[in-house]
Order: sequence, then structure tokens, then C-alpha cells
Amino acid sequence: MDIEKIRTLIALMEENELVNLEISSDDEHISLTRHYDAPAPTMMAAPTAVGAPIAVAAKSIVKPGSVETSPMVGVFYSAPSPNDPPFVKVGQKIQAGDTVGIIEAMKIMNPLEATQSGIVDEILVENSDVVQFGQPVIRYKA
Repeated sequence: MDIEKIRTLIALMEENELVNLEISSDDEHISLTRHYDAPAPTMMAAPTAVGAPIAVAAKSIVKPGSVETSPMVGVFYSAPSPNDPPFVKVGQKIQAGDTVGIIEAMKIMNPLEATQSGIVDEILVENSDVVQFGQPVIRYKA
């Protein structure tokens, strides 16, 4: 299963305000469902030309550049295994590309990599918490 394919499908769901998306082929089956805390917006999506590229952009309520957000729905793990130390701690300096956690989605362990460099101010989720697409996970110091 290709993580970029899943990210593209999630972006497609966001752009078109879809609640469910299911795709099957001979060797894969993907079923995605979005859950809303508030009622879903009722906007008409602009039609997309067949074969047109799909832009992948995470929407965040928090100020851009100050947080790392979850790229998918899944279970967040702060360490590679229960007996290992966490990937990051509050006060730690991290570089873009560093692994800051793992998100388990559909029994696949996906590394959550930092998209920016900075000092960790707060870890916003606990180990084994279920995270949603776009949910803030780590906040950087200003």
C-alpha cells in the first residue's frame, strides 16, 4: 500500500467534501470514512477534469508553521516499541525529516516525519491515541 496514494485519496475527499470513499482493485481494497465533530460544510465542489492532477494540502486551524499535523487517520505511537524511548521529547530540537512518531493505519506502520525544523514545545497527543487527518500532533516553540 502506497502512503502517497492514501494521502492523495484523503486530499480528494477533503476537496470534494466526501464522507466515504471506497476503491477496489485486484490486489487492493481501500475504504476511507471521514468523521466530523461539527456538521460537514455544504459547498459544491468544482468539477475536476479526468486525469487532472490532485493537489495535496492539509488544512489546519492552527497557525501554519507552528505545528506538525497528522497526514492520516490512525493510531499515534510515540516510540518504535513499548520498551523504547519516545522519538521526541518536549524541549528537543528536531530537523525537518526526523521521525517524530508512527501512525498505524490499516495495520501499516507509517512514520510521521517532521516537515520543519524547530524545538518541541508540546506533544499534543498521547501514545496510542487515535488521530484524525489534519489533527495537530506536535507544537513548536514560537
